[in-house]
Amino acid sequence: MRISLETMKNELERILLRVGFDKKRATLCASIFTENSLVGVASHGLNRFPLFIDYIRQGYVNPTACAQLSSSHGAWEQYDGQLGPGPLNAYDCTQRCMEITRMHGIGCVGLCNTNHWMRGGYFGWMAAEAGFALISWTNTKPNMPPWGGTDCHVGNNPLVIAVPREKGPVVLDMAMTQFSIGRMETASQAAEDLPIDGGYDVEGNLTRNPTAILSTNRPLPLGYWKGSGLAILLDLLAALVSGGLTTHQIGQREIEHGVSQVFIGIDISQAACLTMVNRVVDQLIADLRTATLVEKDGMILYPGERALRTRRENLEKGIPVDPAIWNQVISIP
Repeated sequence: MRISLETMKNELERILLRVGFDKKRATLCASIFTENSLVGVASHGLNRFPLFIDYIRQGYVNPTACAQLSSSHGAWEQYDGQLGPGPLNAYDCTQRCMEITRMHGIGCVGLCNTNHWMRGGYFGWMAAEAGFALISWTNTKPNMPPWGGTDCHVGNNPLVIAVPREKGPVVLDMAMTQFSIGRMETASQAAEDLPIDGGYDVEGNLTRNPTAILSTNRPLPLGYWKGSGLAILLDLLAALVSGGLTTHQIGQREIEHGVSQVFIGIDISQAACLTMVNRVVDQLIADLRTATLVEKDGMILYPGERALRTRRENLEKGIPVDPAIWNQVISIP
């Protein structure tokens, strides 16, 4: 089942207006959710929308709250998200990060007391399409064991790195687990195995079965101990740069809310003209294409290329949706 971009956005906006958003914020929030599904990340788009509305109605997300400046340290500012909508807080802080970066060449915004930003890559694309490089990440509730453990004490703490390019930005958006929780939930709902091992089953064996991994809460850190270590350091920096909570503290709450995020911008054009930036990125991608393929009909894709291709296809054909989830969304009272 496919739905047009406008149909999805208008339906989500209608519901957001009903739960307390003003018109401007409802339009932007609906656009972010729709864009996430448009590029093939429905787990953080339409599929997550009912839970987002549920959190609003339970009081974990305040639809009228906006991020407020709490302290300033030159090119580094800290904001309190006041438990506002995560995607809108992240959007506003990305905008502010770009403003600081434009003034200083580099800028940093720490955001505490916010909520799930949905797909972090959205903000990487947002900055890169405006001509900025961006490094951004968030911490989460404990949803991954530390290396050598079996119970969750570490967040999968998604990391985004984006570089501008005229023909389309290069954007890496990844969790610290081999597969994001959303990716495993989507595969589980479709009764599909993961392409490679993604975690452990109840007997402690590595498995590709996402349902088994979700039931044990033992996803595999990417790079084994390296991913676990990187997740821990991202968590610490998110809390320290934003003045917010660590994964350990977030885990003491019944529902994940009040997470910490970081947005670091770099205005590469202040040190190198955009023509040179494009040339460097294009040459790197061209070199990647010369790699010997593992499979004869395989393909080398740079980070973000699959999202770009998916977006073009879905703009033409409509956004694929699970009929049951679409009916659930349009039935939200």
